[in-house]
Amino acid sequence: MTTSIIDSYYFKDMFTSADMRIIFSEEQRMQAWLDFESGLSRAQARLGIIPTSAAAEISLMAKVDNLDLEAMKKEFDVIGLPIPPLVHQLSNIVSKESSRYVHWGSTTQDVTDTGMVLQIRNGLELFEVLLTKLQNILGDLSRNHKNTIMVGRTMQQQAAPITFGFKTAIWLSELQRHMLRLEQLKQRVLVGQVGGAVGTNATLGNRGIEVLHETMAELDLGCPDISWHVARDNWVELVNYLALVGGSLAKIANEVAILMRSEVNEISEPFEVGAGASSTLPQKRNPKICQAIIATGKILREKSALSHDTLVQEHERGVGAMHLEWSIIPEAFVLSAGQLENTIKLLDGLVVNEEKMKDNLNLLNGLVMSEAVMMGLANHVGRSQAHTILYEVCIQCVKNKQSLKEGLLNDNRVNVVLGEHEIDELLKPSNYLGCASEMVDRVLQNISN
Repeated sequence: MTTSIIDSYYFKDMFTSADMRIIFSEEQRMQAWLDFESGLSRAQARLGIIPTSAAAEISLMAKVDNLDLEAMKKEFDVIGLPIPPLVHQLSNIVSKESSRYVHWGSTTQDVTDTGMVLQIRNGLELFEVLLTKLQNILGDLSRNHKNTIMVGRTMQQQAAPITFGFKTAIWLSELQRHMLRLEQLKQRVLVGQVGGAVGTNATLGNRGIEVLHETMAELDLGCPDISWHVARDNWVELVNYLALVGGSLAKIANEVAILMRSEVNEISEPFEVGAGASSTLPQKRNPKICQAIIATGKILREKSALSHDTLVQEHERGVGAMHLEWSIIPEAFVLSAGQLENTIKLLDGLVVNEEKMKDNLNLLNGLVMSEAVMMGLANHVGRSQAHTILYEVCIQCVKNKQSLKEGLLNDNRVNVVLGEHEIDELLKPSNYLGCASEMVDRVLQNISN
């Protein structure tokens, strides 16, 4: 039986990505460790440090299926470090001569760190695919609804007209920045290491830098200038990045859930028979997908906060910091990918109720256009005076249950300078969208495929 939603048979598909779970599975973790060991051996053979035959056999046999996992687990329970049992297993399945060169000049953290980087690389590849797909979906929404007028809200109150495409283009612009951050992040994170016990590569004499470069070439990873056993800023940045994307997605889901409210009903989750059904209220369609997206954003924020503890380490290897990362990074990835997949599902089939958007624009009897009228009146009486007049007119409209047009026509300060036709033009939402359309186009031009 499992206790975590990540591994739960019941909950895992609500919160996580099946593809990302495979990438960060135990089998793939161990295979990444073995890939490091085989890459290290090939690099050292090419440099003449170990026999070519030994490297060939190590690379051939370095497969998870060749390991006695039960024996490894028993040894790990005693030792408390994950790599010595792996090294012993690999040494046992190659010839006696080749076994002499397994794990030559390396240390546990070289293996676990570089192995994790290999998993991170695969994880970021999937993450980028999902982020690109979501970006394209938002691009379509922004393009298709560039002129779909709805009310804009500030402090949760109706404010002034916008378009739904303008709203989704703001979401899209966040994703575009996340794409840029991802490209910059890769350069710092996709870097492995071969440092030995205290990071100096002393076991390799004066050939440590050569081995480092050749091993990273074998694994197609970046090469650091110096060992980073106790320099964890890049991995903290990685988790922060996942949490940052998670916050953007949670914001989107939260907005959908609010606009899905019965009283608003401007957009809703994709329709699916039975989805979001209440256990007691037959009429309800709860925001099923949004809930998991919002919750995941909050969980990722906590992963990010915890990752900062790994920055503070003692001497040349800290106590307990590695163990935090073994938990934080895989969990952050599977949750992030699940959140992306959920957001793709949410937005790809999003129901947009344009008629309800029109209805809600008139909910306040035209008062939502007060700023537009104020600016039109300001051309005649100045901005400050126009604001005072419109404020007083709006108060009377609410009190007398009048439309804004009625209030304006009945106010002598207004009707002496603005005729009915001018008032009608100022009250049209389509005439007060500013640069919304142009801004949407500018964002759409930046979509990367």
